[in-house]
Amino acid sequence: MPLYEHIYLARQDVTSQQVETMTEAFKGVIEANGGKVSKVEPWGVKTLAYRIKKNRKAHFTLLNIDAPAAAVAEMERQMRINEDVLRFMTVKVEELEEGPSAMLQKRDRDDRDERGDRGFGGGGRGFGGGGGGARSPSGRAPRPRRDENEAEEAI
Repeated sequence: MPLYEHIYLARQDVTSQQVETMTEAFKGVIEANGGKVSKVEPWGVKTLAYRIKKNRKAHFTLLNIDAPAAAVAEMERQMRINEDVLRFMTVKVEELEEGPSAMLQKRDRDDRDERGDRGFGGGGRGFGGGGGGARSPSGRAPRPRRDENEAEEAI
């Protein structure tokens, strides 16, 4: 049977419990049509790059599927009907990835803090990150001010 990776986005308004219920329903459609879902990976709520159907965030879920094309087509038909599903994408693959996907590996990497606490502003350099101090709007450092005595001596 062909192998597929399937990702769907559910509205942010629904709870994670409802997303799990929807995933089980889609999994049941695949199994009823002679396929199997080898892995289900909920990625959680993530911010979308642009608004989809007036939503700025969505629940992301990955399914690894080993099923005939008809089973996948039926699951996609059910997703089109469901109002809580914003988008979905199914990709045919040569082999299914074992272990956590790249998205979960990224989350694990983000959880680790390898650099330690560098303080506010990244090492005490201030907000700009440069080492320079006050600058004029043109980007150049201001000229040093002269005392009145020095100005008189120069004349």
